[in-house]
Amino acid sequence: QVQLVESGGGLVQVGASLTLSCAASGRTFSNYAMGWFRQAPGKGREFVAAKSWTERRIYYADSVKGRFTISRDNAKTMVYLQMNSLKSEDTAVYYCAANPGNNDYTIPHNYMYWGQGTQVTVSS
Repeated sequence: QVQLVESGGGLVQVGASLTLSCAASGRTFSNYAMGWFRQAPGKGREFVAAKSWTERRIYYADSVKGRFTISRDNAKTMVYLQMNSLKSEDTAVYYCAANPGNNDYTIPHNYMYWGQGTQVTVSS
């Protein structure tokens, strides 16, 4: 079992920056790739970014590429999502998730554990 707790969400203006954090506890953190997903009202859960334990595999959604950066501190069992140049369409609940497999990191179904989410609202 892995417990994930996100923090760092909030209300910001267009163009601002925000960093989300995800604290992981429980089973060995090194066994998991970590990802961020988001879900806007009335929409499905959307892949944002993911990084493997070795950090050799890193993926970003096209919509955030160049603006968002995923990082992880394996010693502290933390995952971060640095978000720059935020747009109104980035408004969503952001979820941290843990993936135990060597598979497609962009598919929510491949993730075994999920946090409860943190709200990010970007206002114009």
